Amino acid sequence: MRHLRTVVGLALTAVMLFPVYWMINVSFTRDGAMRKSPPDLFPVDGTLDGYRAVLDQQLPYLGTSLIVGLGTVVLTLLLAAPAAYSLAWLRPRGGGVLSFVLLIAQMIPGIIMAMGFYAVFLSAGVLNTVPGLIVADSTLAVPFAVLVLTTFMTGIPEELLQAARVDGAGAVRTFVSVVLPVSRNSIVTVSLFAFLWAWSDFVFASTLDQGGDHQPITLGIYHYIGNNNQDWNAIMATAVVASVPATVLLVIAQRYVAAGVTAGAVKD
Repeated sequence: MRHLRTVVGLALTAVMLFPVYWMINVSFTRDGAMRKSPPDLFPVDGTLDGYRAVLDQQLPYLGTSLIVGLGTVVLTLLLAAPAAYSLAWLRPRGGGVLSFVLLIAQMIPGIIMAMGFYAVFLSAGVLNTVPGLIVADSTLAVPFAVLVLTTFMTGIPEELLQAARVDGAGAVRTFVSVVLPVSRNSIVTVSLFAFLWAWSDFVFASTLDQGGDHQPITLGIYHYIGNNNQDWNAIMATAVVASVPATVLLVIAQRYVAAGVTAGAVKD
């Protein structure tokens, strides 16, 4: 029975990962073999032309996405970590209402938020700019980050905070020296999700940065498909390269994410 479950699991995994494999396969396939019937399951007589096109045309888009992703992480943590600490331990008036509002904020469709941002950014002069994209992407990550960090920080033993107060630490010093180091796993978790949301965002990018000088990789792929709809190996090569940073981050942060997403679920 155990072997049967293993076989079924491997088969289901292969089915789910097949689109990823096919993307890689097509990225090495020559244009003349794209419509071959039946198609080659392996890149016979493969080519690197698609990856050369990525290096020639897509690197600026990748650089912009990296800046937007890292900026979103920084802004999210700057806003979410103090807010979560306040909700978890300082017990501000109206904290329950704020938590409910943050939960509701995650249910608002992105396109609705994008249209609201468009009017605001146009008036503020930050339309088609990287800082504008960072602010917009952070609005998706901050509510999630506050809820996750609040749940974790609520589970921090009160004795640790009391010990800090006995040593003369105020609320800010306790937050910086005690709460943040203990919350490492949850911080890594929300940072990873914030980066991935910013990296894969298309709605905000297409609405708020369509005419900007610095555009993210999602727009790079979109424009590339529009201009080169026959060069599928180059399109798939771009998709493969765009997937590498997210994959590397997931592999590196896997241990912290596994601990962070279950933090606060149970108490000793």
